[in-house]
Amino acid sequence: MTLSLRVAIVGAGPAGIYAGNILHRQVSEAGGTVAIDLFESLPAPYGLIRYGVAPDHPRIKGIVTSLHEMLDAGTIRLIGNVEVGRDITVDELRARYDAVIFATGALRDAPLDIPGIDLPGSYGAADFVAWYDGHPDVPRDWPLDAREVAVIGNGNVALDVARMLAKHPKDLIPTDVPANVLAGLEASPVTDVHVYGRRGPLHVKFTPIELRELGEVPDVDVIVYDDDFERAAGDPHAEALLASNNQVKVMSRTLNGWRRSEWAPEPVEGAASRRLHLHFLHTPVEVLGDDRVEGVRFERTRPVGDGSVEGTGEFVDVPVQAVYRAVGYASSPVAGLPFDERRAVIPNEGGRVTDASGAPVPGVYATGWIKRGPVGLIGHTKGDALETITNLVADAAAGVLPAPQVDAGPDGDEVFELLEARGIRFTTWAGWLELDAHERGLGEAWEPTDAAYAGAARERVKVVPRDEQVEISRAGALVGS
Repeated sequence: MTLSLRVAIVGAGPAGIYAGNILHRQVSEAGGTVAIDLFESLPAPYGLIRYGVAPDHPRIKGIVTSLHEMLDAGTIRLIGNVEVGRDITVDELRARYDAVIFATGALRDAPLDIPGIDLPGSYGAADFVAWYDGHPDVPRDWPLDAREVAVIGNGNVALDVARMLAKHPKDLIPTDVPANVLAGLEASPVTDVHVYGRRGPLHVKFTPIELRELGEVPDVDVIVYDDDFERAAGDPHAEALLASNNQVKVMSRTLNGWRRSEWAPEPVEGAASRRLHLHFLHTPVEVLGDDRVEGVRFERTRPVGDGSVEGTGEFVDVPVQAVYRAVGYASSPVAGLPFDERRAVIPNEGGRVTDASGAPVPGVYATGWIKRGPVGLIGHTKGDALETITNLVADAAAGVLPAPQVDAGPDGDEVFELLEARGIRFTTWAGWLELDAHERGLGEAWEPTDAAYAGAARERVKVVPRDEQVEISRAGALVGS
């Protein structure tokens, strides 16, 4: 049987784009045809890459080049600024497509349930990342009024947050950081950023590249402490990691190069004006303060030999004026779909979405973090999409996909007519190309207003307001293209 499919993918981040590319390749290689519509709640594509990666990560942002090529090939049709579950329902998509794939990611902060976590001055890392990446749905201003900051977490997001807090704004000029973010960071009085992890220095979740980049930030000293290493000494699990894992070896050398016996609260002569401290074997037990954050109480931990830690009963209070929790992300439910609240994923088997009884929901699939949880790097997303798409194509070949109930119309334009009738100002790939060119033009036209930025150049200045993105996208592009 020759396949002829119409498939909707919800989410235009890496997970959704990879899924569309793999789907087109598999169906084409089998001699079939597939029309793919990629729905995105934001006016612009790329999801995590545009709104979840720190702007000073050019290597990671380089993934945009390959994602651009996939969308520019014309085999996937982008339909942006459309919220599935609000502007169009899951049932309406299922009625129009043979299959619907959800790749909506994980955008919320995982909770940290300790006393005081809701005090003013306590923030989620995901919200801060969205602010400095210019997400259109977060406030333009961020309260950067703390001299001393604690970041709780030992993963790459914690390092991104700490680095962005400590970094001097002039060193962000070559990036696409929005103008309002530059202005906010320029006013920040921060001098010390402390990153706390509950396990030892060899159990961090950083990558060697992230860690090395930390030591390359101008006028920022990175400091780690002998005491943390001494407390971690003799842990057989850590020693086994060091002996068997080259990445751990690299990070161990880097961390040991930054060790210091104690923290001098006043900067010494010749030292950097800002400091970034990495602390290990600390678990937070309470955020301190009456009307706002005044500090964090940590319990010192010790390794128990299997990779986990236990409390020692020794507590330390650290004075800070702001706290950022970077303990993970969580996905949000999609109206009209089952959702596992405990794991914060759409329940599925190999990407096939399942109902409360565990039976597959015909024609509904998931991929990416909404499928497996917020673990793994961008590269893992390809393998994840391959599994989901392979199962979808197998289901199509077996004839178990429900047939669409609504005629797609000439060139599949029925869905455009539906959205237009509802007043949804959707955007397209042609519109993104207009917005992309506009942002690059803003970068070329940028001129420094501060002597500290003299001679600097900007490749791009990101447009933040949603309405402005939509206007630029729709003004210069044929909406149905």
